[in-house]
Amino acid sequence: MNDLRISLVQGATRWHDPAGNRDYYGRLIAPLRGTTDVVLLPETFTSGFSNDAIGNAETMDGPTLDWMREHAQRLDAVVCGSVQLRVGDGVYNRLLWVAPDGAVSHYDKRHLFRYAREHERYAAGRERLTVEWRGWRICPLVCYDLRFPVYSRNRYDVERPGALDYDLLLYVANWPSARAYAWKTLLRARAIENLCYVAGLNRVGTDGAGLQYSGDSAVIDFLGHPSSECTDAEVVATTTLLAAELAAHRERFPAMLDGDAFELR
Repeated sequence: MNDLRISLVQGATRWHDPAGNRDYYGRLIAPLRGTTDVVLLPETFTSGFSNDAIGNAETMDGPTLDWMREHAQRLDAVVCGSVQLRVGDGVYNRLLWVAPDGAVSHYDKRHLFRYAREHERYAAGRERLTVEWRGWRICPLVCYDLRFPVYSRNRYDVERPGALDYDLLLYVANWPSARAYAWKTLLRARAIENLCYVAGLNRVGTDGAGLQYSGDSAVIDFLGHPSSECTDAEVVATTTLLAAELAAHRERFPAMLDGDAFELR
């Protein structure tokens, strides 16, 4: 497993403006060509976190997925972020994982934010996703999922001796500044308890509902220490995750061997 470069694209998402957001984020990520392996965009990066955006939900044949494929190929990196997508009779807060060859994996947000009544308008996902990319196993999740440690649990993989389900846990978010302390604390907790790197990508600015976002995007190592931390400004920050150091920590401190066996239903 080689080192992995990950870029946090912490931007001020435009409210209900998919075309404008594609242009905006396209400009931010254009300089990353050849310098990164994974590009993280915020949750609902084409609209902002809005229940009313459901009326303009795209499908898997829509312009945003085409845009992500174009940029993944151009950057030679995975492009990852969530959008509102209609599938049949339901609309999902769907995270798209788009590889340079055009291959697409997706994860539908499992935990819908009841406090903002997200659960009344969007459909909940059922399956966690793990992807393999450039030697790393990666589990991408969305915002409110961060508060549910059992769902995020990194389990010992009996089919790969000495290995865990994933090496890197990702969260893309629209996490308001009023709860910034919880965001920063939980990112560290998920890294420590799961013996993995964690990358959390949040937005900045003020949305159309008047909510403020302080960013605080970060990459946290397996000891809970920040490898990279952002403030409340628009920024694109690239961090290199060190494979050898992760492997050495797991060998030195194999807490995964003492974990409880259980299944999620």
